[in-house]
Amino acid sequence: MDSTNTVPKDPEVKDATEEQGAVIDTSKMSAGQRAALELTEAARDAAAERGSFGGGLFMGRFDLGAIRPFPVQKPEDRDQGDAFLQRLEGFLREKVDPDEIDQTGEIPPEVIKELAGMGAFGIKISPGYGGLGLSQTNYCRAAILLGGYCGNLTALISAHQSIGVPQPLILFGNEEQKRRFLPRVAKGEISAFALTEAGVGSDPAKMQTHAEPTPDGKHFFLNGEKLWCTNGTKAGVIVVMARTPAKMVNGKPKDQITAFIVEMDTPGVEVVQRCRFMGLRALYNGVVRFNNVRVPRENILLAEGKGLRVALSTLNTGRLTLPAGCVGLAKRCLEIVKKWANERVQWGAPIGKHAAIADKIARMAANTFAMEAMTLYSASLVDRDKKADIRLEAAMCKLWGSEVAWEIVNDTMQIRGGRGYETADSLKTRGEERVPVERFFRDSRINTIFEGSSEIMRLFIAREALDPHLKIAAPVLNSQLPLAERLKAAFKAGLFYAMWYPKQFLPRFNVQRSKFKVHPILRRNLRYAARTSRRLARKLFHAMLVYGPKLERQQVLLGRFVDIGTEIFAITAACTRADALIGRGANADELLALVDYFCRSSRLRIGRNFHGLRHNADRQGYRLAQDTLAGKHDWLEQGMVGHVDL
Repeated sequence: MDSTNTVPKDPEVKDATEEQGAVIDTSKMSAGQRAALELTEAARDAAAERGSFGGGLFMGRFDLGAIRPFPVQKPEDRDQGDAFLQRLEGFLREKVDPDEIDQTGEIPPEVIKELAGMGAFGIKISPGYGGLGLSQTNYCRAAILLGGYCGNLTALISAHQSIGVPQPLILFGNEEQKRRFLPRVAKGEISAFALTEAGVGSDPAKMQTHAEPTPDGKHFFLNGEKLWCTNGTKAGVIVVMARTPAKMVNGKPKDQITAFIVEMDTPGVEVVQRCRFMGLRALYNGVVRFNNVRVPRENILLAEGKGLRVALSTLNTGRLTLPAGCVGLAKRCLEIVKKWANERVQWGAPIGKHAAIADKIARMAANTFAMEAMTLYSASLVDRDKKADIRLEAAMCKLWGSEVAWEIVNDTMQIRGGRGYETADSLKTRGEERVPVERFFRDSRINTIFEGSSEIMRLFIAREALDPHLKIAAPVLNSQLPLAERLKAAFKAGLFYAMWYPKQFLPRFNVQRSKFKVHPILRRNLRYAARTSRRLARKLFHAMLVYGPKLERQQVLLGRFVDIGTEIFAITAACTRADALIGRGANADELLALVDYFCRSSRLRIGRNFHGLRHNADRQGYRLAQDTLAGKHDWLEQGMVGHVDL
C-alpha cells in the first residue's frame, strides 16, 4: 500500500489527531514524547468509553451493582474446569519435578508433550479449532494451580496463550487465520509474542523493527531484533510488532505499528541467544533477529497500522494470568507457613503464637483472599464479554497481586528463616522436608517487572484515571486550539464541575435492605469504600487544580492516588465475594473475621497514602536523585573494589 494513502477510518477507534487535538496539549512535548503519546492514544479501544467499575472509583462513582452480586462460577462451567484441573493436578504430582526443572534449566520434552496431549496449550481455544474451549475463569484456575507448583511451567503455558498467538488470534484474527494457526497452537506448537527491543520497553514510538511492503504489496520484508521474547527459543510461530510505512492523516505523516504472525522456520529468522535469569531458569526466553524475513500480507492481524491496539488488548486480558499465578503462589506459601508455624517451637511455644509471626500470617491469609477475589471478578468480566473493557481491573490485579505476592513469599522466607534460604535439595540431603521457598523466592521476583512493571502499571492506571478529566478540562489549557474553542470548552467544563464537585461530598451510597442485603460488617466496609472513592475523586481534582498540565510529571504523587483506588477495588471485591460465599453456605464467622481484618489493614494503607498526598519528601527526593546522578555524591561510592577515590 502506498505510503501516501490516508489511514482508513476505523469506526471503533478515533484517529490520534482527533483524540489528541481535543484532549491533551502536545505543543510543549518533545517529538519523541508526542509520537509515543499519539501512538498509544490511537490504540485506545472504544470500549473505554463505556467505563468500568475500576475507572468509576477515581471519579467518585462507586457502582456496587457492577460487582455485586459477586459473579460466582456456574456449576456447568466449574464442572468443565474441574475435569481438566484434576487431570492437570494428577500429572503435575506424578510426573513433574519443579526442582529438577529449576536445576537443569530445561522442561523435559515428555512433560511438554503430555501437557499438549491433555489440552494445556489450548485451554481457551474453541473445540472447533482443537482446543478445550474453557472459560477465562477456568484458565485462571489453571494458572492458580500451576503458580503454586512450578513457575517455569506457568510461564511456558501462560506466555504461549495469554500473550502468544492464541489470544490475539481469538480477539482479532480472521477466519482464515484461525483455521491456519489455532489448531497448531492448540495441539502444542509453542507460540510467543515479540514486542520488547533493546532500546524499547514501554515506549512504542522508539521501535526499530520495521517491515516494508514488496512492490506488489503482497508481502512485507521484516527486519529488526526483539529482546526477551518469552518462549521465543522454542516457538514455532510468533506475533511480531513492527513499524510499517507512515500514513498521511490530515496532511501529516503518522507512525504505524503492525502486528504480524511470523513462522519461525521462515528464512531470515534467527534465535540469536537464549537469555538466562535469576529465577525461572527454564524460561525459554531469547533474542530473536529478523533479516529480510518475507511475511505475507495475509499474516497481518486486524489491519495494517493497528498493531498497537492488538498488543494492548492482548496484554490487558493476558495480564490476568499473572495475578492468578500469584494467587497460587500465595496459597502455597500460606500452606508452608501454617505447617511450619505450628510445628516450630521457640521460647516455649509454637512460633505462630508469637505476635510478630502471627501478624505476618494474618496479613498473608487476608491478602490471599482479596487477591483471589479481584482476579476472579476480573476474569468473570471477560467471560461475560470477550471484548469487555478490563484495562483498569487487569492492571490493578497485576499491580496489587504481584506486589502482595512478593511480600507474601518474602514473609514466608522470613518465617522459615535459614530453612527458607536453603535450597530444597539441601534440605532433603540433611533429612528435612523438601520445601522450595528459595525457588519460589527467585521465581516470583520477576512478577513485579514483566508484563508491565509496577512503575509502568501505576502510570498506566493514573493515565486512565485522569482520562475523564482530560476529556472535559484539557481543551481549556490546549494552546494549539483557537481561543473561541477554548472559551467554549471552559464554559462546558465549568458546567460539568459545578454539578459534579458538590456530589463528591454527598453520601450517595446506601446498602438498601431490599437490594443490597449484606452483613453489617460487610456493609460498614462497603460504605467506607464508597465514601473513600468520593474523597479520592476530590483529592485527584484538587491535584489537577494545583499542578495543571504538570500533574503528569508528579509520578510519585499519582502513584499514591493509584494505590488508594486499587485498595478500594480490593476491599469491594473481598466484601462482595465474602457475601456471595456466605450466601452459598460458607462459614460466616470465619469469612467475616478474614475480610474485616483485610479491610481494617487496607484502611490503614489508604490512610497513609492520603496523608502522603500533602506530607511527603517527594520534591527533596527528586532533587537528591538528580544531584546524585550529576555526581555530587560520588564519595558515597568510595571503599569499593575497583573504585578510584577522588
